[in-house]
Amino acid sequence: MKRLVTLLLSLLLVYACATRPENYLRKTKKKIEPSESITYTPKTISFTDSVAVGAHMNFLASDALKGRDTGTEGLEMAAAYIQEEFQKYGLSPYFESFRDTLSNFKKPTYNVVGFLEGSDPQLKSEFIIIGAHYDHIGFADRVNGDAIANGANDNASGTTAVLELARYFGKNKQHKRSLLFALFSAEERGLLGSKHLAERLKADSLNLYSMVNFEMIGVPMRREFPMYVTGYKRSNMAERMNVYAGKEIIGYLPTAAMNNLFQRSDNYPFHKSFKVPSQTVCTFDFDNYQYYHHVDDEADKMDYPHMSRVINDMIIILDRMASTTEKEIIYNK
Repeated sequence: MKRLVTLLLSLLLVYACATRPENYLRKTKKKIEPSESITYTPKTISFTDSVAVGAHMNFLASDALKGRDTGTEGLEMAAAYIQEEFQKYGLSPYFESFRDTLSNFKKPTYNVVGFLEGSDPQLKSEFIIIGAHYDHIGFADRVNGDAIANGANDNASGTTAVLELARYFGKNKQHKRSLLFALFSAEERGLLGSKHLAERLKADSLNLYSMVNFEMIGVPMRREFPMYVTGYKRSNMAERMNVYAGKEIIGYLPTAAMNNLFQRSDNYPFHKSFKVPSQTVCTFDFDNYQYYHHVDDEADKMDYPHMSRVINDMIIILDRMASTTEKEIIYNK
């Protein structure tokens, strides 16, 4: 009898605990996926530096390339340089060669596209595109006898970021998803290079997870955050990037939305074709640089330590983005 009473009391206790409000809430709470529950500690690396950044910038924004206008010898020199760097870093062509000839521009001109396969047997079928445009406008209004629009901030700086990211991932090869590194031609002619590539990859049924573009990262902002992404409210990309970095480094810039920057850079054709998060990382905030499409957009006005910090932070972010079990970056509903 005593054993029976003890058993009944035990059963009542279990029932009471199971029906307490907090236990009910615990049961009905949204399940947290393992990848979502990871807390990333702040991490710093020093893979790239001012010397490496400066080497790219001093070539890409030099007078020898005469402003890198689409279809010119100067842009051809830049394409050859990018291809040589990709080969040096161990990237492979995604197509028959590194050069993706534009079908929507009369003169011969090329995107330069490099490929690194992911290490995971399943996740390597998913792709992240890391891109920037490497063309500029050629010449602009003459100032003090100079008419070459070198395009240091716009967009030798973004091109340099993609090259250094390619160098890092080509050396480390720990990313689980596959990576495409794309340097676009004819952005200044209406996003023609990225439009061509997005349509070509869509026709090839590329399994695109996300596209991260780099534009004008040559000078720091005078803000509480060092970078922003265009189309900030369209997806959770900024939020997840901050989680991966373990610190708040991506912020919201209202003037980016006011000026519709989301539709004005090479992320946009991938958004249109694939309907996946495709956004641009930038540090130009309309107040910190006055030489947009100006002949004084020169390499000597760039802040190489700042650029190095941006690239090193993005290495950490993209490394983690390329290796999460689930596709964590999604458009907001």
